[in-house]
Amino acid sequence: MQTSTGALKRFLAVSLAAITSFWGSAALAAFPLNMTQGVTPVAHTAYSVHMMMLWVCTVVGIIVFGAIFYSIIKFRKSKGAVASNFHESTTVEIIWTAMPFLVLVAVSIPAAKGLIAMEDVGESEITIKATGYQWKWHYDYINDGVNGAQADPDKRVRFFANLDKEHNDARQLGSGVDPASLEHYLMEVDNPIVLPVGKKVRILTTAADVIHSWWVPELGFKRDAIPGFINESWALIEKAGIYRGKCAELCGKDHGFMPIVVHAVEPAEYEAWLAGQLETQAAAAASGDKEWSMDELMARGEEVYNTNCAACHQVNGEGLSGVVPGLKGSAIAIGPIPEHLKIVLHGKPGTAMAAYAAQMNDADLAAVITYERNTWGNDAGDLVQPSDVKAAR
Repeated sequence: MQTSTGALKRFLAVSLAAITSFWGSAALAAFPLNMTQGVTPVAHTAYSVHMMMLWVCTVVGIIVFGAIFYSIIKFRKSKGAVASNFHESTTVEIIWTAMPFLVLVAVSIPAAKGLIAMEDVGESEITIKATGYQWKWHYDYINDGVNGAQADPDKRVRFFANLDKEHNDARQLGSGVDPASLEHYLMEVDNPIVLPVGKKVRILTTAADVIHSWWVPELGFKRDAIPGFINESWALIEKAGIYRGKCAELCGKDHGFMPIVVHAVEPAEYEAWLAGQLETQAAAAASGDKEWSMDELMARGEEVYNTNCAACHQVNGEGLSGVVPGLKGSAIAIGPIPEHLKIVLHGKPGTAMAAYAAQMNDADLAAVITYERNTWGNDAGDLVQPSDVKAAR
């Protein structure tokens, strides 16, 4: 018995020491108990309402549970207390109805003001459309705040944001990349959104296939991205930095691998980034007019395939048994080129095979099709040029 008691005392002492150490250590900083205060007016409003409600609930809880415990202790049977026999009390009923009503009215006023402010996208200087795809995001700077609204989509910044390649490799079994070695594992992308601080940004959210949800906690809102419907919200970022989020709607097997990364920078840096993006896009468009060599197409095609296709068809081209057909030795990959072009450009209705006509330029499509026809033992020997893709559109 003494041994058991001693062991229990030691266990309690060690547990108390561990808890005390944790509570007073840096580990507490990595264990947040409250919601983020954010870096936008919307986030600040949400935080303020949250804290107000927390204190209201705390005060109500103290009063209610205080009354309960006081009654239990003061009027317990062992002290000879005798229960009163009474029925109804108009005064008490009025009080316990009026008090919650007044509390709800008091908290609803700032909450309603916050909700109205969240929906006010007026006077926005920049408009961006975020479109969810399985499993990546597409961003279209409809009005970049510098060059104005461009009627021609090809003359404005547009890009896809995929899970960063290194992080994508690390999540694959047998890749040899240790996830623990990567900072912000599965929360990094190849093309982050860049926004200027101090400018009101209107963000439109929609989807091209299934329901997604665009969520960056520090910006203070989460918006569903629904096919055929556009939701809108806004952010005015007050502090430069990197802010991360993710799709918050279960949208398919790779739902956990479509993060969101926002780089908030000073206006001058934002303008320089815009100019660089437009130059890059112009160069990519020009690449569709040249003749590519087989080596160039294969190198580019492997990169495009691993970014856009490997999640379903797998890096080895063998697909997922019973779910996604493989491309290794398939009739599509070694069959007639027009059929291959057709399914890549327009997808296959009723399946997970998406249409890539609007997702990739002619050069990338030519490269990935050439790669699929000449790897994993596929020996079609075909070379597909951007001009072939352009003619098939």
